[in-house]
Amino acid sequence: MASLQLSGPGITAAKRCLPHFDGFRLSSSTFRLSSSVGACAVAVDRRCFRGLVVKSSAVVAPKYTSIKPLGDRVLIKINTSEEVTVGGILLPSTAQSKPQAGEVVALGEGKTIGNSKVQVSIQTGSQVVYTKYAGTELEFNGSNHIILKEDDIVGILEADDVKDLKPLNDRVLIKVAEAEEKTAGGLLLTEASKEKPSIGTVIAVGPGLLDGEGNRKPLTVSPGSTVLYSKYAGNEFKSADGALYVVLRASDVMAVLS
Repeated sequence: MASLQLSGPGITAAKRCLPHFDGFRLSSSTFRLSSSVGACAVAVDRRCFRGLVVKSSAVVAPKYTSIKPLGDRVLIKINTSEEVTVGGILLPSTAQSKPQAGEVVALGEGKTIGNSKVQVSIQTGSQVVYTKYAGTELEFNGSNHIILKEDDIVGILEADDVKDLKPLNDRVLIKVAEAEEKTAGGLLLTEASKEKPSIGTVIAVGPGLLDGEGNRKPLTVSPGSTVLYSKYAGNEFKSADGALYVVLRASDVMAVLS
């Protein structure tokens, strides 16, 4: 049964603001609104929900033994969250970073472009990275999965480090230039005050998008180029050596610098 779970430090205030409803089950840390409430309208002061985290997932009943994606959709088994920091500190569940990677376990039959049938270009067993807010998460056979479109997958992980990511479609992997440590006047900047750079070096590029006949159109940027890209585009990742990378669409690259 699907459920909506709200949790966070503002829950005490929320409990005082909420009227009583059949279907609410309140505890000291969470409350749940079961699907039996249906389409009831709940008017709640939005100030009660500051800092709350909304989690929702679909649970596939045990009687179903397989999931077959349709079209160009892909089923991915999500990698588990990191429970311990690099320094060995155990993280609470609220502080664990949400994974954006997993193993491909099932594929759709592909999509039709013009008169051509195009198969999904990823193989089962591949380790992939996908965009942060894509797809629908579900619990199946006791593990967390996500089903999403092939275009929501940004690349294939052929090694354990993101710097070795193989971009897909029109995605570009860029190593972000280091932020300035000092102002023009020589003042040392703190981490919080450093301006986020939007310049980097292209490390790898995808094969390009499909045209109307199902053929790939190569990208106009190439590895080794220094580029200027949209400031808030793409998905950021940190490699094992601490370097920052961003994966974005080629259309978010605004200029080549030389």
